Amino acid sequence: MRRDIFQAIADPTRRAILTLIAAQAMTPNALAEHFDTSRQAVSKHLKILDECGLLQQEQRGREIYYQLEIDKMKEIDKWLEQFRKIWEARFSQLDDLLDKLKNNKP
Repeated sequence: MRRDIFQAIADPTRRAILTLIAAQAMTPNALAEHFDTSRQAVSKHLKILDECGLLQQEQRGREIYYQLEIDKMKEIDKWLEQFRKIWEARFSQLDDLLDKLKNNKP
């Protein structure tokens, strides 16, 4: 089953995993050291992240290293862009209003 990318970022543990592997490729054991959960729980999160297409796997000897699939993260940025434009327009209008009020002040 292919999951939606937003399912990946809905969970705080998965967001933390993404942050960790964005900095460097890590094994499941190395990731598990950062959390107060079992290695199996981290593996379940990795499975969901993989199903969402957010991970690249690299086999090094007996270890699998996971790293972030950065291009897939662009889907989130693209979705957020619509809101960014709305808020930038609103802030611009607020700036204009504040400038107007400042200039009309006696």
